[in-house]
Amino acid sequence: MTGGAGETPPEPGRLIAANVVRWRRYGEGGQELRPGTKSYRGGSKVYVIDTYAGTGHEALTTIGRGRHTGRYITIDMATRHLHTFRAVPVHSPTVLRLCLEADVGGCWDTRGDAEELAARLERTAAEYRASWWAGVPHPTPCRCHDCLTGGALTPG
Repeated sequence: MTGGAGETPPEPGRLIAANVVRWRRYGEGGQELRPGTKSYRGGSKVYVIDTYAGTGHEALTTIGRGRHTGRYITIDMATRHLHTFRAVPVHSPTVLRLCLEADVGGCWDTRGDAEELAARLERTAAEYRASWWAGVPHPTPCRCHDCLTGGALTPG
């Protein structure tokens, strides 16, 4: 088991953090709303440790505190369920250890690289949210991320 008393802590690094959308559209025609995702509570902070550029960054590998246990989990999730991407220094030994165990790269060497990818992921997530239910009216009242932040492209 890792994390023993004689083990040296991982070096601090820089990851991309994001928050899980508080509410997301769901179901037939996007007329239902669900808080957060199945694995994370709405508003939870997660760390992005890998992206899938080959699929247009549609999915990401994340580390965050799980909805049901409060313990850190590592899962792949849809980019559209995240917002407010930003580059942050990470000092948490648990997050850094899980990042190393996932063996996907994770930490960025320079702040500029991390900030550039964070900006790209923010744009991509907004585009995926807008296109996911394109042409379908929002439920009334709607508390989806785009309606709460004023980013909805089509009033509904």
